[in-house]
Amino acid sequence: MREMGMAALSLVEAYIRDLPHLPAFDLGGATDLAARLREPAPEHGTDWDGLLETVAAAAAGGATSAGPGYLAYVPGGGLYVSALADLLAAALNKYVSVWNLAPACAQIEATAIRWLCDLFGYPPAARGILTSGGSMANFSAVVTARTALLDEDFLDGTLYVTDQTHASSAKAARLAGFPRAHVRTVPTLGSLTMDPKALARMVADDRAAGRRPFLVIGSAGTTNTGAVDPLDALADVARAEGLWFHVDAAYGGPFQLTERGRALLRGIERADSITLDPHKAMFLPYGTGALLVRDGPRLRQAHHLDAHYLQDLGAEDDIPNFTEYSPELTRDFRGLRLWLPIKLHGLAAFREALDEKLDLARVAHSALVDAGFEVPWEPSLTTVAFRRVPGDGDADACNARLLRRVNAGGRVLLSSTMIGGTYMLRLCVVSHRTHLDRVEEAIEAIRNSDR
Repeated sequence: MREMGMAALSLVEAYIRDLPHLPAFDLGGATDLAARLREPAPEHGTDWDGLLETVAAAAAGGATSAGPGYLAYVPGGGLYVSALADLLAAALNKYVSVWNLAPACAQIEATAIRWLCDLFGYPPAARGILTSGGSMANFSAVVTARTALLDEDFLDGTLYVTDQTHASSAKAARLAGFPRAHVRTVPTLGSLTMDPKALARMVADDRAAGRRPFLVIGSAGTTNTGAVDPLDALADVARAEGLWFHVDAAYGGPFQLTERGRALLRGIERADSITLDPHKAMFLPYGTGALLVRDGPRLRQAHHLDAHYLQDLGAEDDIPNFTEYSPELTRDFRGLRLWLPIKLHGLAAFREALDEKLDLARVAHSALVDAGFEVPWEPSLTTVAFRRVPGDGDADACNARLLRRVNAGGRVLLSSTMIGGTYMLRLCVVSHRTHLDRVEEAIEAIRNSDR
C-alpha cells in the first residue's frame, strides 16, 4: 500500500510542480491514446507502475485546467489539500447520507454547509446539500420551488430566466417536467442583467394568460461576462408577486467573502435558495457544487420519501440526514474536500486570493482597452469579454482566427461565446495559480496574435 501510494503521490507532485510550464492546451497524442484505451476488460492484472504511466499520459493531453494559463470558461483550481481529502474520503469510505452511520463525518459535512449558509446570512433553519455541481444544485432548486409553491398538477407553472442565465437552469426546468414555453426569457438591460421592470410586466401578463408564475432565477456571475443581476430589485419583485427567488451563484457566490463582492451581490441574502460551485471560485476539484435553501424544511419536503429498509437508521436530530434533502441516497463524502481546506488555510486565504482575481480582471480589461480592442462591459467579477473590430472583412472570422492563434501558442487558453449574435472572446481569471505574470503574458499573446 505504501509503495503504491508513494508512486501515485510522486506523480501528483510532479504534475503540480510542472503546471506553470505545461501547455494550457495540447492534444498531442491524446486522441491516439484514447483510441488505444478502447479495449476489452483484461482477464489478468497489470503492474501498478505501468498503469500510472498510462494515467499520466492520459492527463497530459487536452486542457491543463488546473494550470495558471487556463483562462477559458470558468476555471477550476484543483486545490491540493482537497485532493488529499478525496483520498481520505475514498479510502475511509464512510457513508454520510444517514447521520448515525458516521456521526462525526456527517457533522463535518453539515458544518461545511453551515459555513456556506453563514456566508449569506441564512438563518439556523436553513439547510443545504453538496452536489456534483451547479447543474444538479439548480435542478434540486427548481424541484424545491415547484413543491413549495405548486401542487402536483404543475404544468402551468412558469419560471423566469434571461438569455444570459446558465443553460443548466432551463435544463433543470425541463427535467422537472415544465414545458419549454413556460421557461420565459426576460429582457436584459445594457449591462446584460435582468430587467426587473420587464420581469414584473411578464409576470402580470402570464397570470392574465392563465399561467402560474412561481420562480425567478437570478444570476450572480453569468458565464458569458460575469454579470450580476440586480438581486435586490429581483427580490422585491419576487416578494411582491409571491415567487420563489433562486440565485445561481455557481461562479460568483464565493466572492461574497470580499468587500467588493458583498457590495456587488447585495440582495443575495434575500434569496430563497442559492447555487454555489466551490469547484470554481473556491478553487476545489471538479465535482463540488452546493445548494443552500433558506427554509430547510422545504428542501426536505421536496426530496424525502420513507423507505422501510431504512427504518433502523437514525431520525434527524442535531445532524441532518442528507438523503432526505437530496436526490441521492448513496454518494461520496463530499464535505471533507470543502471542510479540510477551510480548516487548513482559513477563510482569509480564500478572501485574499479572490481579491487578487478581481484585480487581475481589471488589469486585463484596461490592457485590452489600451490595445484597441472593443471591450463592451467592464468586468463585474473576473470575466472579460472582448473582440477586435477589423477595418474591413468579417469580424467574427477575424476573432475566430485570433482565438486559434492565441490558443496555439500553448501558454494560455481562451474561449469564445456569442452575445447578442456577436462572436466574442472571453478571458476568465479564477484559478488560485493564475497571477499577474500570466495575465500579462495572455495580453501579450493576444496583441501578438492580432498582428
